[in-house]
Amino acid sequence: MNIARVVVLIIALSAGGVAAYLARGTEEKPHPAAEPVAQLPTVEVLVAKSDIGLGQVVKPEDLQWQAWPASAAGNNLINRASKAEAINEIAGSIVRSPFFAGEPIREQKLVKANGSGFMAAILPSGMRAISTEISPETGAGGFILPNDRVDVILSKREKNPERSGADAVQSEIILSNIRVLAIDQAPKEKEGINTLVGRTATLELKPEQVETLTRARQTGTLALALRSITDVNAPEGRSEDQVQKRSESVNVVRYGVANQTTAQK
Repeated sequence: MNIARVVVLIIALSAGGVAAYLARGTEEKPHPAAEPVAQLPTVEVLVAKSDIGLGQVVKPEDLQWQAWPASAAGNNLINRASKAEAINEIAGSIVRSPFFAGEPIREQKLVKANGSGFMAAILPSGMRAISTEISPETGAGGFILPNDRVDVILSKREKNPERSGADAVQSEIILSNIRVLAIDQAPKEKEGINTLVGRTATLELKPEQVETLTRARQTGTLALALRSITDVNAPEGRSEDQVQKRSESVNVVRYGVANQTTAQK
């Protein structure tokens, strides 16, 4: 009986020792210290401190230097290392395209006026600005705003040689997909206002289009037709120097008499 107890005790002690050994082997080893993440190289680039609107004159307080990943700082961004005095150099420039707060400053969106007026400063190279009279009736009820695209329509009234008959009115699109630079002297849409009723609209035209518009103003009444924003990239429509003319026979009713003629489109 004593021998059995001794054997049981020895077995229990052995099992306990094995269990203790196994427990020590399964203890979690301490993790090595995490290696610090390598910091990406940065450079300081010039950004807008706050929103800068179209036509606004840039002031030094509108700009600030901000850390920017070196890999993302292309040649079109202004780097402090190469242009430390950029803030003073850019001050006084006119904004040709708006900047948002935090957006890097690009010189392509700025222009030095050097005494020129605002419109001359923001007008793209090779383009001309010309104004034409409008009214709520000829200007889409005031819903045409700066930077919208329009078609210019010419309407001409021909007198009826017979006093008893009605005059004939002809209308055609003479310029298509034209950008509106300003309504009266407002070059941008005012916040919270979705209509802008004015008496003149300033249009952005090519030199040859200026001639077309000038001639048209002497021969009839002009109206602006607002285009959808989805048609901005659509090909331009009828214009004296752009369309390929083709002839077809059509019936024209003038003074109540139908005639067959050849029309060019």
